[in-house]
Amino acid sequence: MSALFTPLTLRAVTFPNRAWVSPMCMYSAVDGVPQIWHLTHLTQFASGGAGLIVAEATAVTPEGRISPRDTGLWNDTQRDAWAPIVAEVHARGAKIGVQLAHAGRKASTWWPFASQHGSVPVSEGGWTTVAPSAVAFEGFAEPAALDTAGIAGVVAAFRAAARRALDAGFDVLELHGAHGYLLHQFLSPLSNRRTDEYGGSLENRARLLLEVLDAVRAEAGEDVPILVRISATDHAEGGFTPDEATLVAAWTLAHGADFIDVSSGGLVAHQQITLGPGYQVPLARQVRRQGRTPVSAVGLITSAAHAEQVLVNGDADAVFLGREWLRDPHFALRAAHELGAEVTWPDQYLRARWR
Repeated sequence: MSALFTPLTLRAVTFPNRAWVSPMCMYSAVDGVPQIWHLTHLTQFASGGAGLIVAEATAVTPEGRISPRDTGLWNDTQRDAWAPIVAEVHARGAKIGVQLAHAGRKASTWWPFASQHGSVPVSEGGWTTVAPSAVAFEGFAEPAALDTAGIAGVVAAFRAAARRALDAGFDVLELHGAHGYLLHQFLSPLSNRRTDEYGGSLENRARLLLEVLDAVRAEAGEDVPILVRISATDHAEGGFTPDEATLVAAWTLAHGADFIDVSSGGLVAHQQITLGPGYQVPLARQVRRQGRTPVSAVGLITSAAHAEQVLVNGDADAVFLGREWLRDPHFALRAAHELGAEVTWPDQYLRARWR
């Protein structure tokens, strides 16, 4: 029996396999509303056998968008546009989640394939960003430090977005606490210079993440799994560390999370990352073993054999892939063929099952 194609159950949701699609921003929304692009982009992975598809970082407030082209869930029009996308994924037999996010000081930026870079000026459709402290990401505009009322507003926005996600039919909710976005900004001493109850000690720096998690769990009830994505290291001196990540991961489980999506980096431009196949798997292994938490691994995992070995080694409980799904939207079907796993193929694709 292939480990990659062994089902996994979290709360009331059973995933048919552990080959999952990472949330990947498409920068193709209009006023936060997903478009036909998102429908075709996400449903192709469902036809390709994905066990779980997590839709891109989706902002809980307008000012929480990474760029003006990000998707959102801060209003009902966006909710209603997500619903048919979710339904089409379900019709193809896959589970789908959404990554609820707030970009904080990394918001209001040009999308990657724009002709310009850095922060979008207010005069060109940008906005003033917010953060734990008035400390800019290198090369970006300086953010405004959130006051306690602003922090409470962020918590309320995550809860409201969670409600809309559930009403749209999403099976899973993921909180984006990684890649230098707002919840990660509070976690890291490199971006959090506060001296109140949201700064200083790790317990204080984790407070916002746990308050958001409490609010989202209250909205989600007992049956819906909640994933938390964390950057297990900032790859920079004085930043958030793997040992701190292990503690925070355990705390999130105590507050109602079910699964930790372990990634890394993104907080500062001067990070030092050594890239290579599976370069983040050791971080997942540490969080899983020391924090005693179920985790996923991600990061340059590009083959069925590699994904299988990560699970067989006990380094993770599921594998998220990104670029490989973009190269091959039917990665899971190909992986099942290569590993000799028995899986359900779409009737339309059965001719490719055996030869």
